[in-house]
Amino acid sequence: MVAKRIIPCLDILGGRTVKGVNFVGLKDAGDPVVLASMYSEKGADELVFLDISATEEQRDAFEPLVYEVAKTLSIPFTVGGGIRSVEKVGRLLHQGVDKVSVNSSAVMNPELVSQISNVYGSQCLVVAIDARFENGDWWVYTTGGKKKTNLKLLSWAKECEERGAGEILFTSMDHDGTKAGFANDVLSELSQCLSIPIIASGGAGTIQDFINVFSNGKADAALAASVFHFEEIEIQQLKQELASAHIPVRL
Repeated sequence: MVAKRIIPCLDILGGRTVKGVNFVGLKDAGDPVVLASMYSEKGADELVFLDISATEEQRDAFEPLVYEVAKTLSIPFTVGGGIRSVEKVGRLLHQGVDKVSVNSSAVMNPELVSQISNVYGSQCLVVAIDARFENGDWWVYTTGGKKKTNLKLLSWAKECEERGAGEILFTSMDHDGTKAGFANDVLSELSQCLSIPIIASGGAGTIQDFINVFSNGKADAALAASVFHFEEIEIQQLKQELASAHIPVRL
Protein backbone atom coordinates (compact mmCIF):
# COMPACT_ATOMS: atom_id res chain seq x y z
CA MET A 1 0.00 0.00 0.00
CA VAL A 2 1.32 3.45 -0.94
CA ALA A 3 2.36 5.52 2.09
CA LYS A 4 0.35 8.62 2.90
CA ARG A 5 2.35 11.85 2.85
CA ILE A 6 2.61 14.69 5.37
CA ILE A 7 3.43 18.01 3.68
CA PRO A 8 4.13 21.30 5.46
CA CYS A 9 3.29 24.38 3.38
CA LEU A 10 5.19 27.66 3.31
CA ASP A 11 2.88 30.48 2.19
CA ILE A 12 5.29 33.26 1.24
CA LEU A 13 4.56 36.99 1.29
CA GLY A 14 7.37 39.53 1.06
CA GLY A 15 10.00 36.87 1.64
CA ARG A 16 8.45 35.66 4.91
CA THR A 17 6.23 32.70 5.79
CA VAL A 18 2.69 33.82 6.67
CA LYS A 19 -0.56 32.18 7.73
CA GLY A 20 -4.14 33.37 8.05
CA VAL A 21 -7.72 32.11 8.28
CA ASN A 22 -9.95 31.70 5.21
CA PHE A 23 -7.19 33.32 3.11
CA VAL A 24 -7.22 36.60 5.12
CA GLY A 25 -5.76 38.00 8.36
CA LEU A 26 -2.20 36.95 7.51
CA LYS A 27 0.44 36.96 10.24
CA ASP A 28 4.15 36.21 10.24
CA ALA A 29 5.12 32.57 10.82
CA GLY A 30 8.88 32.70 10.38
CA ASP A 31 11.88 32.52 8.08
CA PRO A 32 11.11 30.14 5.18
CA VAL A 33 14.71 28.89 4.91
CA VAL A 34 14.85 28.03 8.63
CA LEU A 35 11.44 26.37 8.54
CA ALA A 36 12.29 24.37 5.42
CA SER A 37 15.48 23.03 6.98
CA MET A 38 13.61 22.07 10.14
CA TYR A 39 10.91 20.19 8.24
CA SER A 40 13.47 18.34 6.15
CA GLU A 41 15.17 17.16 9.34
CA LYS A 42 12.00 16.34 11.27
CA GLY A 43 10.47 13.83 8.88
CA ALA A 44 8.22 15.74 6.50
CA ASP A 45 7.67 13.77 3.31
CA GLU A 46 7.64 16.82 1.03
CA LEU A 47 7.55 20.61 1.24
CA VAL A 48 5.34 23.06 -0.66
CA PHE A 49 6.36 26.71 -1.22
CA LEU A 50 3.61 29.05 -2.45
CA ASP A 51 4.33 32.68 -3.34
CA ILE A 52 0.79 33.79 -2.55
CA SER A 53 0.95 37.32 -3.99
CA ALA A 54 2.82 36.55 -7.23
CA THR A 55 -0.29 36.19 -9.38
CA GLU A 56 -2.04 39.30 -8.04
CA GLU A 57 1.18 41.32 -8.47
CA GLN A 58 1.65 39.81 -11.96
CA ARG A 59 5.19 38.61 -11.32
CA ASP A 60 7.09 35.32 -11.10
CA ALA A 61 7.80 33.44 -7.89
CA PHE A 62 10.84 34.94 -6.15
CA GLU A 63 13.57 32.69 -7.55
CA PRO A 64 16.50 33.61 -5.23
CA LEU A 65 14.45 32.58 -2.17
CA VAL A 66 13.32 29.40 -3.94
CA TYR A 67 16.96 28.52 -4.55
CA GLU A 68 17.93 29.20 -0.92
CA VAL A 69 15.14 26.92 0.31
CA ALA A 70 15.98 24.19 -2.22
CA LYS A 71 19.60 24.09 -1.00
CA THR A 72 18.48 23.15 2.52
CA LEU A 73 16.22 20.25 1.53
CA SER A 74 16.64 16.50 1.20
CA ILE A 75 12.92 15.93 0.49
CA PRO A 76 10.81 16.64 -2.62
CA PHE A 77 10.10 20.36 -3.08
CA THR A 78 7.08 21.89 -4.86
CA VAL A 79 6.91 25.58 -5.82
CA GLY A 80 3.89 27.58 -6.92
CA GLY A 81 2.96 31.20 -7.51
CA GLY A 82 3.05 33.18 -10.74
CA ILE A 83 4.06 30.26 -12.95
CA ARG A 84 2.69 31.19 -16.38
CA SER A 85 5.05 29.52 -18.86
CA VAL A 86 6.86 26.30 -19.66
CA GLU A 87 10.11 28.29 -19.61
CA LYS A 88 9.53 29.31 -15.99
CA VAL A 89 9.00 25.67 -15.07
CA GLY A 90 12.34 24.80 -16.66
CA ARG A 91 14.15 27.46 -14.64
CA LEU A 92 12.64 26.26 -11.38
CA LEU A 93 13.46 22.62 -12.06
CA HIS A 94 17.03 23.67 -12.87
CA GLN A 95 17.23 25.38 -9.45
CA GLY A 96 16.46 22.20 -7.56
CA VAL A 97 12.66 22.25 -7.51
CA ASP A 98 11.08 18.79 -7.94
CA LYS A 99 7.51 19.81 -8.83
CA VAL A 100 5.68 22.97 -9.82
CA SER A 101 2.19 23.99 -8.80
CA VAL A 102 -0.07 26.01 -11.07
CA ASN A 103 -3.39 27.47 -9.97
CA SER A 104 -4.74 30.77 -11.35
CA SER A 105 -2.55 30.52 -14.46
CA ALA A 106 -4.09 27.13 -15.28
CA VAL A 107 -7.61 28.54 -15.00
CA MET A 108 -6.72 31.49 -17.23
CA ASN A 109 -4.89 29.26 -19.71
CA PRO A 110 -5.84 25.56 -19.36
CA GLU A 111 -3.52 24.68 -22.23
CA LEU A 112 -0.61 25.50 -19.88
CA VAL A 113 -1.36 22.27 -17.98
CA SER A 114 -1.06 20.27 -21.18
CA GLN A 115 2.11 22.09 -22.23
CA ILE A 116 3.95 21.53 -18.94
CA SER A 117 2.92 17.89 -18.84
CA ASN A 118 4.00 17.31 -22.42
CA VAL A 119 7.43 18.91 -21.94
CA TYR A 120 8.37 17.83 -18.41
CA GLY A 121 5.96 15.01 -17.56
CA SER A 122 2.98 14.76 -15.26
CA GLN A 123 5.16 13.59 -12.36
CA CYS A 124 6.38 17.16 -11.79
CA LEU A 125 3.03 18.93 -12.24
CA VAL A 126 0.61 19.72 -9.42
CA VAL A 127 -2.55 21.67 -10.16
CA ALA A 128 -3.71 23.58 -7.09
CA ILE A 129 -7.41 24.35 -6.78
CA ASP A 130 -8.91 26.74 -4.23
CA ALA A 131 -12.66 26.35 -3.84
CA ARG A 132 -15.53 27.47 -1.64
CA PHE A 133 -18.93 25.81 -1.06
CA GLU A 134 -21.68 28.16 -2.21
CA ASN A 135 -25.26 27.63 -3.36
CA GLY A 136 -25.01 23.85 -3.19
CA ASP A 137 -21.71 23.36 -5.02
CA TRP A 138 -17.97 23.91 -4.81
CA TRP A 139 -16.81 26.87 -6.91
CA VAL A 140 -13.22 27.51 -7.97
CA TYR A 141 -11.50 30.77 -6.98
CA THR A 142 -8.30 32.31 -8.31
CA THR A 143 -5.84 35.08 -7.40
CA GLY A 144 -5.29 33.95 -3.83
CA GLY A 145 -8.98 33.31 -3.30
CA LYS A 146 -10.05 36.79 -4.38
CA LYS A 147 -11.80 36.04 -7.69
CA LYS A 148 -14.68 33.61 -8.16
CA THR A 149 -14.81 31.72 -11.46
CA ASN A 150 -17.62 29.89 -13.23
CA LEU A 151 -15.77 26.58 -12.79
CA LYS A 152 -17.00 23.82 -10.51
CA LEU A 153 -14.42 21.92 -8.48
CA LEU A 154 -15.06 18.37 -9.66
CA SER A 155 -15.30 19.15 -13.37
CA TRP A 156 -12.23 21.41 -13.30
CA ALA A 157 -10.20 18.79 -11.40
CA LYS A 158 -11.21 16.16 -13.97
CA GLU A 159 -10.18 18.42 -16.85
CA CYS A 160 -6.80 19.01 -15.20
CA GLU A 161 -6.26 15.26 -14.88
CA GLU A 162 -7.17 14.76 -18.54
CA ARG A 163 -4.71 17.49 -19.52
CA GLY A 164 -1.86 15.75 -17.72
CA ALA A 165 -1.78 16.94 -14.11
CA GLY A 166 0.08 14.51 -11.89
CA GLU A 167 -1.62 15.55 -8.65
CA ILE A 168 -4.39 17.83 -7.44
CA LEU A 169 -3.81 20.07 -4.42
CA PHE A 170 -7.29 20.98 -3.18
CA THR A 171 -7.71 23.73 -0.59
CA SER A 172 -11.12 24.28 0.96
CA MET A 173 -11.32 28.03 1.50
CA ASP A 174 -14.09 27.44 4.03
CA HIS A 175 -11.79 25.29 6.16
CA ASP A 176 -8.49 27.14 5.64
CA GLY A 177 -6.87 28.08 8.94
CA THR A 178 -9.93 27.15 11.01
CA LYS A 179 -8.35 24.01 12.55
CA ALA A 180 -11.81 22.45 12.41
CA GLY A 181 -10.90 19.48 10.22
CA PHE A 182 -10.59 18.92 6.47
CA ALA A 183 -13.42 18.94 3.90
CA ASN A 184 -13.61 15.17 3.93
CA ASP A 185 -16.91 14.71 2.09
CA VAL A 186 -15.81 16.51 -1.06
CA LEU A 187 -12.30 15.05 -0.78
CA SER A 188 -13.88 11.60 -0.91
CA GLU A 189 -15.84 12.68 -4.00
CA LEU A 190 -12.64 13.87 -5.64
CA SER A 191 -10.98 10.56 -4.86
CA GLN A 192 -13.81 8.68 -6.55
CA CYS A 193 -13.77 10.75 -9.75
CA LEU A 194 -9.98 11.04 -10.18
CA SER A 195 -7.25 8.47 -10.64
CA ILE A 196 -4.36 10.78 -9.70
CA PRO A 197 -3.25 11.56 -6.11
CA ILE A 198 -5.08 14.23 -4.12
CA ILE A 199 -3.37 16.49 -1.59
CA ALA A 200 -5.83 17.77 1.02
CA SER A 201 -5.40 21.30 2.37
CA GLY A 202 -7.39 23.47 4.74
CA GLY A 203 -8.55 22.68 8.26
CA ALA A 204 -5.81 20.72 10.03
CA GLY A 205 -6.02 21.27 13.76
CA THR A 206 -5.49 17.94 15.52
CA ILE A 207 -3.91 14.57 14.90
CA GLN A 208 -7.41 13.14 14.62
CA ASP A 209 -8.06 15.52 11.70
CA PHE A 210 -5.18 13.87 9.83
CA ILE A 211 -6.49 10.38 10.64
CA ASN A 212 -9.91 11.43 9.35
CA VAL A 213 -8.64 12.97 6.10
CA PHE A 214 -6.91 9.73 5.17
CA SER A 215 -9.59 7.31 6.38
CA ASN A 216 -12.74 9.29 5.50
CA GLY A 217 -11.48 11.83 2.97
CA LYS A 218 -9.44 9.19 1.08
CA ALA A 219 -6.66 11.76 0.53
CA ASP A 220 -3.22 10.62 -0.61
CA ALA A 221 -1.42 13.43 1.21
CA ALA A 222 -2.28 16.06 3.81
CA LEU A 223 -0.89 19.58 3.68
CA ALA A 224 -0.87 21.91 6.67
CA ALA A 225 0.82 25.09 7.80
CA SER A 226 0.16 26.73 11.17
CA VAL A 227 -0.04 23.52 13.21
CA PHE A 228 3.50 22.76 12.06
CA HIS A 229 4.90 26.32 11.97
CA PHE A 230 3.81 27.04 15.55
CA GLU A 231 4.74 23.52 16.75
CA GLU A 232 1.22 22.54 17.78
CA ILE A 233 1.73 19.14 16.13
CA GLU A 234 5.10 17.41 15.87
CA ILE A 235 5.53 15.52 12.61
CA GLN A 236 7.10 12.35 14.00
CA GLN A 237 4.45 12.08 16.70
CA LEU A 238 1.78 12.59 14.04
CA LYS A 239 3.24 9.80 11.95
CA GLN A 240 3.40 7.45 14.94
CA GLU A 241 -0.28 8.12 15.67
CA LEU A 242 -1.20 7.56 12.03
CA ALA A 243 0.67 4.25 12.01
CA SER A 244 -1.15 3.24 15.20
CA ALA A 245 -4.41 3.96 13.36
CA HIS A 246 -3.28 1.55 10.59
CA ILE A 247 -2.63 4.35 8.11
CA PRO A 248 0.54 3.64 6.08
CA VAL A 249 3.22 6.33 6.52
CA ARG A 250 7.00 6.58 6.20
CA LEU A 251 8.40 6.61 9.73
